[in-house]
Amino acid sequence: MPLIFKEKFQGDCLFGIWEINETYEELATVVHLFPGEKERLFGFTSEARKIEFLSVRILLKALIGVCGPIVYSDHKKPYLHQSNYRISVSHSKKLTSIMLSKTKKIGIDLEYMSHKISKVQHKFINEDEYITSDESKKKYHLYIHWCAKEALFKICDKQDINFRRNLTIEPFEPSEYGIIYGWVDNKFWHDKFELNYFTINNYVVVYCCKNT
Repeated sequence: MPLIFKEKFQGDCLFGIWEINETYEELATVVHLFPGEKERLFGFTSEARKIEFLSVRILLKALIGVCGPIVYSDHKKPYLHQSNYRISVSHSKKLTSIMLSKTKKIGIDLEYMSHKISKVQHKFINEDEYITSDESKKKYHLYIHWCAKEALFKICDKQDINFRRNLTIEPFEPSEYGIIYGWVDNKFWHDKFELNYFTINNYVVVYCCKNT
């Protein structure tokens, strides 16, 4: 079963990526679900959504040897029930990612670069942000911004955040991987965050961890 990436950094931050090659039936036979999770799984009508749901649990078990239960806040933020671990989750197409930490606030996002993101950039890019004019890099640059803002959204508990008004990524030139900086400015936060980004196949991955 394909755990394609696993890394530990900044003390206890643990990060993994799972490539989904299994069918729903194959995952269902190996993933243990708790009663509340079974109800949530059976509530999905899409088989693809069910596979994503199960892939998160199997990746969690691969990383720390247990698989839940995962519960959700009113803002749909995931938590590990009766655990000291914080958890952040992202999935797109065939990849699922998880970040875990007991001591830091964390956020992760990955996206498959598929659609013409430039058509919606006005919804999340603000006037203080820089997007390259190089057409060969523009889509990638926009996806880094989007994933960075998703990661910040998650690390800040998904509360009172508009991607264009409350999140700003400092100007940078896109590379294969790197470090960027973002600001969160709303009624709960006025703070600067360091984020890491990289590519894997045609996916962009951005993650952030910050001391509490």
